[in-house]
Amino acid sequence: MDGPGSTTPPGGFEVVITDRRWRAHVPNAVLRVGRALAASGCSASVALTDDRVVKKLNFRDRGKYKPTNVLTYERPPEILLAFGVVAREAKRERKSVANHLTHLIVHGALHLRGYDHHHPGEAREMEAEEARILARLRVPNPWKNR
Repeated sequence: MDGPGSTTPPGGFEVVITDRRWRAHVPNAVLRVGRALAASGCSASVALTDDRVVKKLNFRDRGKYKPTNVLTYERPPEILLAFGVVAREAKRERKSVANHLTHLIVHGALHLRGYDHHHPGEAREMEAEEARILARLRVPNPWKNR
């Protein structure tokens, strides 16, 4: 994931920011990504991109012609987030884009560690692990007051 806007901070992960709105809304995005990955026990490259890119990949790889908030890929381990979707969700859920970004990095990292949420039991287990990790990062539990 090399290129303009690419940053490799200490810790060995790489963050590529292709949509400048990420920097405007989350000035410490690279730091937040690094902390979320470390707290999740995951090493992955991260792309903070836009809805158009994620929509294309979501269609190519999942057959769904719409953007989604986060996509994960196992080989190489990679997490991609779509700014527009993330910002709309954050606004709707009355949370900051920064906290939602952190939650979705944790969510993607847990997918890479083998967690899933296709069945209710799996979803409860994944949500509980997300809440534990987010508490360590001082991010409010996204599953409270749903």
